[in-house]
Amino acid sequence: MKKIIFLLLILFCLSGYVSPPIALLLGLLVANISGHPFLQYNYKITNVLLQFSVVGLGFGMNINAAMSAGKQGFLFTILSIFCTLILGFFLGKWLDIEKKTSHLISCGTAICGGSAIAAIAPVIESNEKQTSVALGVIFILNSIALFLFPAIGHWLEMSQQQFGLWCAIAIHDTSSVVGAANKYGAEALQIATTVKLARALWIVPVALLTSFIFKNRSTRIKIPYFIGLFILAMLMNTYVLQVALISPFLVTIAKIGLTLTLFLIGAGLNFTALKSVGFKPLFQGFLLWLFISTAALYSILYFT
Repeated sequence: MKKIIFLLLILFCLSGYVSPPIALLLGLLVANISGHPFLQYNYKITNVLLQFSVVGLGFGMNINAAMSAGKQGFLFTILSIFCTLILGFFLGKWLDIEKKTSHLISCGTAICGGSAIAAIAPVIESNEKQTSVALGVIFILNSIALFLFPAIGHWLEMSQQQFGLWCAIAIHDTSSVVGAANKYGAEALQIATTVKLARALWIVPVALLTSFIFKNRSTRIKIPYFIGLFILAMLMNTYVLQVALISPFLVTIAKIGLTLTLFLIGAGLNFTALKSVGFKPLFQGFLLWLFISTAALYSILYFT
């Protein structure tokens, strides 16, 4: 019965009548009422589905506009990443959080959520508990951001450009960035996706720095190669007429894929997973998120 309910909800998310925030909420409900019958496959499926969806969204974007947005977010990206990592280090010391867990939370907040944690975890040779706690913190805050950010954006009457930039900097995971920006508007979606994926490339230098700090030079770093496919999709949409004609269809499929991704992320957050996080790591993640959100918001509103 659990499998039937779960599969019916997946079909509902694929129908196109469900928004990303509602899909996440449905996932949270099913996780804590009937349970996720395929939980062991959840992380791998969401990772692949998210990458597929992001590449698909590239078919709805113009490379010239994307490059302009990327340039604007470059300085914000550098400052926010390194300030967050430094603050995360001192918060971890202050709260007496285990060093590897603290570093994973800091990297997830600073760069791109779960993708950054997945890349950094083998570099520092973290165990399953440390990695799962960091992922739990990030996904809990992501879920809140998906509902909270669009409401704040409308309340402050932020422009599409301002909101897209704020999402890309202040929301951890790409899935929630795209979900929140998509709800706000098409221009916000383009800016948020481009800046966030440019930000994700910082996984490589941060991973190299991490390997030096943790004195581990033997582990290979996972590079987010799908970003190259996203850029290729934008190029094709901009310069290949035949592709531009079918781009709206591809983008629609990508948005449905994103909706399903958020449903699956929610379905992986049951009470057991939430309890295993613990107060101190969650508090560290919250303080880092509060810092990067407010600092980015102030900078965007008053300096752009």
